[in-house]
Amino acid sequence: MKYQVQSGWLSGVRRVPSPHCNSRPDDADVDLLVIHSISLPPGQYGGSYIDEFFLGHLDIDAHPYFSEIGTLQVSAHFLIDRNGRVTQYVPINERAWHAGQSAFCGRENCNDFSIGIELEGLDTDTYTPAQYQSLAEVTVAIMEAYPSIDRSRIAAHSDIAPGRKLDPGPGFDWDLYFEELDRVKGESREA
Repeated sequence: MKYQVQSGWLSGVRRVPSPHCNSRPDDADVDLLVIHSISLPPGQYGGSYIDEFFLGHLDIDAHPYFSEIGTLQVSAHFLIDRNGRVTQYVPINERAWHAGQSAFCGRENCNDFSIGIELEGLDTDTYTPAQYQSLAEVTVAIMEAYPSIDRSRIAAHSDIAPGRKLDPGPGFDWDLYFEELDRVKGESREA
């Protein structure tokens, strides 16, 4: 398997620890994976703005949109950029602040029991093959660490916050993601 979880961190990925996290509730059973999308500014890819946002250092004068979001305290466990590079901001055994007001299967406050993965993208754009490959590899490592996460426990941000969020949007190919996930799982069983 390409990645393994060690003390909440994924081996072999870029680490940029965010202060925007805290401990999960003692009774939290981590059993949900949430897929998001982000680009800063919207529709522009590359650069350091996502890191700066998740670290609380976004320069609100760098782009007009940043004045709307610059004071928010937001993070995710992972970001997968357009080239498939994985960055981890929060250990998966900690609570990242990615879901906001949310509910899944009757449980509210999804941050308490979920792991959030951001794909660099816009909800109306398509995602890259490298992103699907990395997403599948990260997902398999998460499933190994948290066996209660299966396909039925993978959701879009729009699923847990309907009407409030649209991501990852119509550009995200769920069938392709699950095909890639099956391929990676098969390879990890053979290894």
